[in-house]
Amino acid sequence: MAAATVAKKPCVGVDCSNDAGSLQCPTCLKIGKDSFFCSQDCFKRSWTEHKSIHKSNGNPLRKIFAPNIVSEPDPVTGQYNPFPTFPFTGSLRPVYPLSPRRTVPSSIPHPEYAADGIPRSEQKFVGRHNITILDKKQQEGMRKVCRLAREVLDIAAAELRPGITTDYIDEIVHKACIERESYPSPLNYVNFPKSIPISVNEAICHGIPDQRILQDGDIVNLDVTLYHGGFHGDLNETYYVGPKALSDPDAVRVVETSRECLDQAIKLVKPGMLFREPGSVIEKHAKSRNCSVVKSYCGHGINQLFHGAPSIPHYAKNKAIGTAKSGMCFTIEPMINLGTYKDKTWPDDWTSVTQDGKRSAQFEHTLLVTEDGVEVLTARKESSPGGPMPMPVVMASEQNGVNGGVENGK
Repeated sequence: MAAATVAKKPCVGVDCSNDAGSLQCPTCLKIGKDSFFCSQDCFKRSWTEHKSIHKSNGNPLRKIFAPNIVSEPDPVTGQYNPFPTFPFTGSLRPVYPLSPRRTVPSSIPHPEYAADGIPRSEQKFVGRHNITILDKKQQEGMRKVCRLAREVLDIAAAELRPGITTDYIDEIVHKACIERESYPSPLNYVNFPKSIPISVNEAICHGIPDQRILQDGDIVNLDVTLYHGGFHGDLNETYYVGPKALSDPDAVRVVETSRECLDQAIKLVKPGMLFREPGSVIEKHAKSRNCSVVKSYCGHGINQLFHGAPSIPHYAKNKAIGTAKSGMCFTIEPMINLGTYKDKTWPDDWTSVTQDGKRSAQFEHTLLVTEDGVEVLTARKESSPGGPMPMPVVMASEQNGVNGGVENGK
């Protein structure tokens, strides 16, 4: 009698043509998905790309028990909170349903992740720490896309007012990108569903635009990135919504502190700057204003890739390795909180909020290191909406208590 033949399974490792062994991804096992690898080394090498499928599958219990965790839609508006049992840290709530995914004409060049959400060039194993030095032609490409990104941010910011939804701003940004024959870089990047992250109040970053209506007193961060001519240009600013926000001392303190932290960090940028240096300047200034610095997110290299080397941490005593050189392009984007520096992510796998529900603000520029200093590629124009506001007057008793109410993570 002939022995039974066992069909060979292909290894699911990135760019691997080997047959798989018995090694399986433990997370895939939990969610009921087969993912076999030929070796432990192949699994480790492929992890960055492979883990993206876990987000798309999510927790299977959400599908099984969906009626128990999705709130009933409002009978008038049809809106609902998709995570009613989640322990939110502040007053901000998601307001679903999300609008359908917006499309980009095929005539506009798309980044590699536009179809399946996987930025493969960012996840390569070999050379992932190499920092690109842009030649003169590439620098011009970065100047152009950053100029367009500034235009789009200013258009969106001019529309901010109480009574509109964050989804409306997403629509404005998307259309403005299309008009400039540009792809909105966040769209489907690791499956992000919208064209711009919009983060309100206690949201630190990566907020998903939805049906929530902006209120007088909100602060809102608009994070615009365009892909044009083969390059990405990235910037963001935090804005005041209505007169109540401008008259709120804490709102002004956190927004203006974040703005000033970025400005002070940019003054350091020149050939020879150590990538660990901006964090010390940023945290020192944040502490002087009784604010904290988020540690989970950092500035990043940007060029033909949306995110690449180097990483630029925003907090002191970080271990970043490397030195700035002429022709490098990267962002600095400090996230500053009124309370704890610690963050928490919503079940949408994107929205990052402060753990104590207190407000957060952020500013970002794309920077080009020049022979003798730095060029701010996304610099504000005289006509740009927003801009610095006077810091609120600090009472003597508050000044004596600086740093008493925040965690700075020693």
